[in-house]
Amino acid sequence: MSSQIYKRIRENPRFDELAGKRSRFALLLTAIVLVSYYCLMMLVAFAPDVLRTPISEGGMLTIGVPIGAVIIIGSWLLTGWFVARANGEFDRINEELIREASK
Repeated sequence: MSSQIYKRIRENPRFDELAGKRSRFALLLTAIVLVSYYCLMMLVAFAPDVLRTPISEGGMLTIGVPIGAVIIIGSWLLTGWFVARANGEFDRINEELIREASK
């Protein structure tokens, strides 16, 4: 694409809308992941007995294992959510911007 098309895309108000939506969404998901990981680290540092608690009486599996699994799987699901939205809504807006700028 030529520099004129890039210039027209950047001047389009929908470009600011796209950039803002994408940034806010990415920051929200990043905050969710970071807060969950740091909460787990705070538990490890300041209340390790909570994570050592067995799930069942006399059982070997502790509550820390499912908590860690939920954080990891949750991070994967949030990544999938971002990819789905990026490939759907964000790509659609991007294609509209390119189409309008190419006219």
